[in-house]
Amino acid sequence: DVFEQPQHVGHKKIEFHINTDIPAVLQINSEKEEKNGKSLYFKYLSTITEEINSTGFGRIFPAPSSNDKMETEEEDDDIPSEFISRKDLEKNRLSREEMEKFSVFKNYEPGDPNCRIYVKNLAKQVQEKDLKFIFGRYVDFQSEVERNMFDIRLMKEGRMKGQAFIGLPNEKAAAKALKEANGYVLFEKPMVVQFARSARPKQDANEGKRKK
Repeated sequence: DVFEQPQHVGHKKIEFHINTDIPAVLQINSEKEEKNGKSLYFKYLSTITEEINSTGFGRIFPAPSSNDKMETEEEDDDIPSEFISRKDLEKNRLSREEMEKFSVFKNYEPGDPNCRIYVKNLAKQVQEKDLKFIFGRYVDFQSEVERNMFDIRLMKEGRMKGQAFIGLPNEKAAAKALKEANGYVLFEKPMVVQFARSARPKQDANEGKRKK
């Protein structure tokens, strides 16, 4: 036969014989590392113990007070970025002591609450868009009713120049606007914000007595 017949080879078992004897040099090095590791561990423990004794275990910061939480919630109210923020209003608003130095705040009276406010002492550069930027924050523009009730009348000529009437959705919004915007410095002049006088005539005192 020219070709040899292939011989069937069974499964061969492969074994590895590893010597478990560790050289003396390696044993010495491992013992040294173990000792060093233990010494470092004890140093770490002693450091932690000193810190605990001196400063206490960890730091506990005081919880924010309820006032801080309320202020944060108010600052985070859902006011669109196209309107002034409460923080900027406070930043550029005069304090009560500073208001007393200006004659425009002499004998200041907020007036009777209603949904319309009156603003005076406006700089000549002020435009309607500036007033909308400030007072628009008190209007919910997603509500068609509130959008329609928001009205700005800026007087630019005559003896009413530098004054404005602003209609807001309700009395609550107007009260908030008065509280936060009165004394706000716009174009280097502090605004004087009051409730607008009602257009309805006052009832005669004698007439009221007769009805009683």
